[in-house]
Amino acid sequence: MAKSLFTIRTFAKISVKRYFRDKTALFFTIAFPLIFLFIFGGLSRSNGVSFHVALINQSNEPFAGDFVKQLEGSKTFNVNKTITNLDEAKKRMSRSEIDAAIVLPPDFGQPKNGLPTGSALVYYNQNSASAAQALSSVLQGTFEGINTQLLKLPPPFTVAPKAINEHSLSRFDYTFSGLLGFAILGLGIFGPVNYFPQMKKQGILRRIHITPIRVWEYFTSNVISTAVIGLFSIAIMFAVAATVFHFRPVGNFLELAGLIVLGIFCIFGIGLAVGGWAKNENQAAPLANIITFPMMFLSGTFFPRFQMPDWLQHITTYLPLTPVIDGIRMVATEGKHLTQIGPQIGLIVVWTVIIYLIAFRTFRWE
Repeated sequence: MAKSLFTIRTFAKISVKRYFRDKTALFFTIAFPLIFLFIFGGLSRSNGVSFHVALINQSNEPFAGDFVKQLEGSKTFNVNKTITNLDEAKKRMSRSEIDAAIVLPPDFGQPKNGLPTGSALVYYNQNSASAAQALSSVLQGTFEGINTQLLKLPPPFTVAPKAINEHSLSRFDYTFSGLLGFAILGLGIFGPVNYFPQMKKQGILRRIHITPIRVWEYFTSNVISTAVIGLFSIAIMFAVAATVFHFRPVGNFLELAGLIVLGIFCIFGIGLAVGGWAKNENQAAPLANIITFPMMFLSGTFFPRFQMPDWLQHITTYLPLTPVIDGIRMVATEGKHLTQIGPQIGLIVVWTVIIYLIAFRTFRWE
């Protein structure tokens, strides 16, 4: 047993050193996931609904000027200040550069019975009717707030919003779990799928095969080195997420690290099976893509699964990457313990057993 541990430790060290000397591997396991982190992190920062509109003020009333300043300072309305007339606004709408044009007519804000009155006109194209209806509803809500202030009448019915998420998690906090899944997917599949066929082509695996090392020892050393590299890569993602996007995980870090290692162990088995079976890159790449792309787009990596149809959600629940992402999200953002995510861990373990049985049977040294 001591001899096996020494062999595993030695090959694991060799794999880690080879990784840090490979610039391509460093790019795809560290830089590439960070690119997606910045892209989706930037998208997640734009919380709420925002309408791109042109605001054309044809009124000289002071109230109209104040109303324009209010809309320009609102996060809901993204006002294009370069558009100054309705004809230009119509051209921009025809090119889908803006959602609608809000026109304040000359009589907007004129006093009647001591109070400013008026009606804002919303112009839109037929292909943006749904956006215009939503915009009109938001604009009407803005006017109702102004009406209440002017009339000084307490509204008979009100809405009292109450937050139920005590941790005040942002949308990015949930998106980040999917990005971690993407990093694990790239590390676990594309890594071995690329270098195993290369090692076969160069005869390296053949030379390793004539040594006393056994398949399970070689597999274990690769899994350990990949777990070390994966934790290093994900630690960098955590540091960037915390620094740039103010990500604040609420779960236990040791439990989260253990779950990530288990996920890497499971997904890496797929790469071992494909890379170990393929004789060259031409065999490995198409099969890896067939396996990877469904998980990339259906496991909640980039898009939340709850937006899918119910029947598709049930199917995607059983993809190998889905319980990994769901489990990470539950621990990192919901503060759950490993004992509370038994179904996810159980599914990962079942997939791990199936995947490594296939990997052992299909692995070829040359």
